[in-house]
Amino acid sequence: MGSYSPDDLMKLTKKGKTVMMFVNINRNPSRQECEDLSNIWQGALRNDHIQAERYVIDDSRAIFLFHDGSQAWDAKAYFLEQERVKDVTLEGQVHPGKFNKENSKEEL
Repeated sequence: MGSYSPDDLMKLTKKGKTVMMFVNINRNPSRQECEDLSNIWQGALRNDHIQAERYVIDDSRAIFLFHDGSQAWDAKAYFLEQERVKDVTLEGQVHPGKFNKENSKEEL
C-alpha cells in the first residue's frame, strides 16, 4: 500500500461526514463585500462539483459547511489561492492564504 499525505488521510477519514471550514477575508471588507465574495467562491466550488453551504457570520468571516467532508480539502486548496483570503481554518488548523501579507508587515 502506498504512503498517504496527512491531507489525503483526512480526506479519507472525513468522507461522508459533515465538516465546517472558516474563511477569513483580508482588507477589512464590509458585510456586503463578504457576502458577495463568499457567494462567488461558493459558485466556483459548485462549478467544480464541490457542494458547500455558506454562512456569513461576520463582516470578514464566513463558514462553509461540507456534507461530504472529503471535499473540504479540495476547497481549502481553492480558497488558499484566492487573493482576498486571509486564512482558512479546517479541523482546528489555521492555513494562511497565499496572498496574506499580514504576517510579513514591517514597522515603518
